[in-house]
Amino acid sequence: MTKKTKKSVKKRFKITKKQNLLHQKSGQDHFNARESGKVTRNKRKPKKLPKGYAKTIRQII
Repeated sequence: MTKKTKKSVKKRFKITKKQNLLHQKSGQDHFNARESGKVTRNKRKPKKLPKGYAKTIRQII
């Protein structure tokens, strides 16, 4: 019996060619006017996940 993919996890993370995991920073929906420009810009870019988390999430996907 094959294991099912967790669809919610698959939508939130992307696996790169070198098996790194990328995720989008949270909190970019609204209330951004009060944050500094630096914070807002950093939220636009996908972030690399630490190795400890990456192993677990790869198993789920």
